[in-house]
Amino acid sequence: MIRIGHGYDVHRLSPERKLILGGVDIPYGLGLLGHSDADVLLHAVCDAGLGALGEGDIGKHFPDTDPAYRGISSLKLLKEVVALARARGYTLSNLDVTVIAQRPKLAPHVRAMVEKVAEVWGADPARVNIKATTTEELGFEGRGEGISAHAVILLRTIDIEEELEV
Repeated sequence: MIRIGHGYDVHRLSPERKLILGGVDIPYGLGLLGHSDADVLLHAVCDAGLGALGEGDIGKHFPDTDPAYRGISSLKLLKEVVALARARGYTLSNLDVTVIAQRPKLAPHVRAMVEKVAEVWGADPARVNIKATTTEELGFEGRGEGISAHAVILLRTIDIEEELEV
């Protein structure tokens, strides 16, 4: 059995925060505002995974009104989503993420992001695709006001033989 999910997230840029995308610290003078570390890429991945499971969204599971999630690494949130998927008998088939940001250039950091996301899923990095694009200076991303991300995920039931190898 397979399940597909889509996730979207957006956060405003601010000089008071570090920029963390895909669990990777990106050297840049601005970071993303949010209750957690505001990792827009991982938030979109969490939403996609939760959507594939029919479990609502990231706000339902990790509300920004809960002090327990203040400043938390979004890698920890993704680990909880992965644990939920595994408990339901699902694993990652593949994941495709698009980050929309005018700057900074993200290409030098994509491999590290792929490896972190794949590690959390316990998956071969070949199952994770992350890419970045600009908006040619159009919209809030193009003006450098924020960064957004879309994620599409395909989950499949866990094969018993495969699981024994993990």
